[in-house]
Amino acid sequence: MNTKKSSGAATGKAVWIVGVVVGGIIAATAVVSLLSSNDKSTTTVATSEFSEVTVTGDVLPPLGDPAAVDPAVGLTAPVLTGKGFTGNVVTTTPGTPTLLVFLAHWCPHCQAEVPLLVDWEKAGKFPAGVDVIAIATSTDSANPNYPPSMWLARENFPVLWPVLADSKERTAGDAFGLSGYPFFTLLDASGKVVKRMSGRIPMEELTVLMNAVATS
Repeated sequence: MNTKKSSGAATGKAVWIVGVVVGGIIAATAVVSLLSSNDKSTTTVATSEFSEVTVTGDVLPPLGDPAAVDPAVGLTAPVLTGKGFTGNVVTTTPGTPTLLVFLAHWCPHCQAEVPLLVDWEKAGKFPAGVDVIAIATSTDSANPNYPPSMWLARENFPVLWPVLADSKERTAGDAFGLSGYPFFTLLDASGKVVKRMSGRIPMEELTVLMNAVATS
């Protein structure tokens, strides 16, 4: 009889110990889970629709009549340095032929042109040896299709090419003589202006221009 009681007590004690251990494990897991959740919340990257832009070099004259000779062609373009929507540094430092695309979120021509650029790249028709950098400019929360960060993300543009957020004062746009939207500036590897264009440009025309600068 005494043996049976001792066995029962031992069994009960063993069950109690196992319960405490399991409970401790569950509690520890909950703490780790909570800490992990807190870590994720504190490391979330904030989105900013604007950035301070530094302009190094002389600004370009405004683009006037498209039929006239562009006074900026042959000039060394200023170098822009700023940040993307998530704080990543974006710069237009020379070294590779580059197409700068100035976009306004509220511009219907920009909204039509961006998907064409994305499809052009995805179809493998993008000329090799030329970089593309977009500048989200003239941003205004009172205008349609705001914010530009969400618009371009929907179009998968930042997945393909860097995007620089212009300042509230349109520093980047003014430095390149922006005159309309979208606004294209093609630079050679040394940073000189090859071509500036405003409005919707057919992909075939861009392809010819970019192939020419890539092989020059």
